[in-house]
Amino acid sequence: MTTPRPIADLSADEARRIALRAQGFLGAPDRRSGVRGVLRHLGAIQLDTISVLARSHELVPYARLGAVGRRAVEDAYWQDTHSFEYWSHAACILPIEEWPHFAFRRRAYRNRPHWNHDLPDGVYDQVIKQLRTEGPLTATELGGAKKTNDWWDWSGSKVAVERALMYGEVVCVERRGWKRIYDLAERAVPDDLLHDELDDTECLRRLVGLAGRSLGVGTRADIADYHRLKGEQVDAVIAESGLVPVSVEGWGKPAWADPAALETPPRGRHRTTLLSPFDSLIWERARTERIFGFTHRLEAYVPKQKRVHGYFAMPVLAGGRLVGRVDPAREGRTLVAKQVTLEGPKAVPAVAQALAEAATWVDCTDARVERVGTPELREPLAQELARLLG
Repeated sequence: MTTPRPIADLSADEARRIALRAQGFLGAPDRRSGVRGVLRHLGAIQLDTISVLARSHELVPYARLGAVGRRAVEDAYWQDTHSFEYWSHAACILPIEEWPHFAFRRRAYRNRPHWNHDLPDGVYDQVIKQLRTEGPLTATELGGAKKTNDWWDWSGSKVAVERALMYGEVVCVERRGWKRIYDLAERAVPDDLLHDELDDTECLRRLVGLAGRSLGVGTRADIADYHRLKGEQVDAVIAESGLVPVSVEGWGKPAWADPAALETPPRGRHRTTLLSPFDSLIWERARTERIFGFTHRLEAYVPKQKRVHGYFAMPVLAGGRLVGRVDPAREGRTLVAKQVTLEGPKAVPAVAQALAEAATWVDCTDARVERVGTPELREPLAQELARLLG
């Protein structure tokens, strides 16, 4: 693919601020549209099983809006068929209006020749019949999620309902106690959206455009990663996606931007907050290093003795920079900063502010700082945190 001539040259700092504004971290937050506005703005919010302070899909709107009620977060996602869960960047909550644009992926799953699990004869039809007469239901209510205690040893009904979800015949309409609640798409998806009429090109054009707007500015790899598209899929549609070619100082690769992001310089208040390791601001490690000069890696699945920053190290965003990491935990109503890494002494007030706000959000009244990568900063951080929690 021949990259067109850039229409604008951006400094590294301009690109960073465009990315922050596009992700909802620069400027006044849109509190009127709330959690649903965050979901529409980002286009996808990743789900994950890990829960430390809260689950990742709760942490994402919190990071942008502040202390929104956790029940309100769940209601915003699932009430009134506002969203659906599907495979995007990973398992993600997606705005319901994007259902038609994932037709390309549903078709790909229907045409998939090989699967990790065998599907016993007749079980698929039985699951659909049961959902039609009794749904919505969990996998347990459909006959059990697993054959044994092994995580990946799914029962026939679990294999069937997950296959139906990938095909688009079934939808996850809610997460309850982290269990998926399944229902038939024909009941859960509004009639005007329940179709696979869009061809692959139209679906990809929409998702590439959405990714570019959610990122503000990004390389081909950044844009492809957002909804886990292939590079050649991006190449095929990017010229018609509404994005425009730009060059960014120090990036070394062609980039594309949302033209609306170029119209006005990004200004306003920067958010100070803890970030989920699964936050879309830092999804792609190479992009995070390129924009922030910050190496981010989730270590939850790294053997304990090999971890550098901790099990669920959460980057700290302040002043439009990533200024540290905190590996948090809760003990009763005490927030515990088990391990803290600071980029320097100037990061102490920001990290303390982020910790204090998070503690209040999860109903902790006290906080304790354990290990700090720079030992001499442990006491100043603990004192500032104690002052803020007062």
